[in-house]
Formats: sequence, C-alpha cells, structure tokens
Amino acid sequence: MSASTQSASSSKQSNGTRANSATPLSHQRGKEIQSYGKVVRMPIGLDEKTCLQSVKDLNQILADTITLRDLYKKHHWQVSGHTFYQLHLLFDKHAGEQDEQVDMIAERIQLLGGITVAMAHDVAELTKIERPPKGRESVPVQISRLLEAHEHLCKLCRSFASDASDRGDEGTNDLLISDVLRMNELQVWFVSEHLVDTPLVKADE
Repeated sequence: MSASTQSASSSKQSNGTRANSATPLSHQRGKEIQSYGKVVRMPIGLDEKTCLQSVKDLNQILADTITLRDLYKKHHWQVSGHTFYQLHLLFDKHAGEQDEQVDMIAERIQLLGGITVAMAHDVAELTKIERPPKGRESVPVQISRLLEAHEHLCKLCRSFASDASDRGDEGTNDLLISDVLRMNELQVWFVSEHLVDTPLVKADE
C-alpha cells in the first residue's frame, strides 16, 4: 500500500471516529449513583446523622411546598366571580414566590448531601396537604384550602427549624425561618384578607 493510500485510509477512519463520537448516546439506563434517603459526605462540618435528619425534614417541606405551589396554579386557572381579576393575579404571584422557595429548599437538600424529592408521583406520596378535587371549587373554598396548606407549612417550619438548631444545623434553621416561614406568613396575610366579610360600597351603620 502506498503512502498516499495509507494516509487517505487513516484520514477516513479518523473522520469516521469523529463523526461517531459526535452522535448523541440516547436511551441510556444505568444504576442509581445515589439512593434516595441516603446522604454523601459533604465537607460542611455536619455529621451524617444530622444531615440525614435535616434532609428528611426538608424533603417533607419540599413536597408540601411543591403541592402548595401547584394548588396556587390550579386556583389561578380556575378562579371565578367578581374578584376574578385580583385573585387571578395574586394566586399567580404567590405561585411564583413558592416556586422560588422550591428551588432554595431543593438546593439546601443537595448541599447537605441528600437527594431531593422531585417527580409528581413521589411528591403526591409524601405531601401531607389534602388533595383537592379535579374540578373547580368556589373562591371561599379555594382560599380556605390555601390557608390550611400555609398553616400546615408554618407549623412544620417552626418545628423542623427548632430541631435543626438543636442539631447544630443553623443553615437549615435559617432557611426555614428567614425564607420559608416568613414567606408563608406574608402570603397568609394577603390571602386571608379576602375572606373578611366587609361591605363593598356602603358601610354598616
């Protein structure tokens, strides 16, 4: 074989290899690299037992926060009546704020070496918030459901934050109090005022 023929063959093989290596490797499956409910060691000065408990507590908060966010979206789409416009906008605003909470909670779980609950069917199994019907409900019922979910989260945040502080996990305590709890308390105020039965155009005498 001449030198020019060898060079052409080598170039063809090289080009073929490059083309094949650029092909996406789809439809892959494999073993989990970390199981749910387990933590990996992160150099953040907390022991494994502390991280395990904080991850468990935060995954409960995460599942309930995802459910509350989706409950806001459901009501945002389905709200009706003379307060439609303001509640349509308010529910969407609160859903967006809860979505930000979801990301912060999930990142804290991963930072602790844990695995976040993520898929809808897993969230549905874990959440403690009552499941609403598929159909549309009246505004007072929609708001009542939201307030009950908020109260549930507020209670969990205070309890889990106190426990985290006792374990020396002040980062989790700070997240639950400064971010999650305070946001839920603020949203309770905005939503609950819509259930106050006050005159609309003429004051009671």
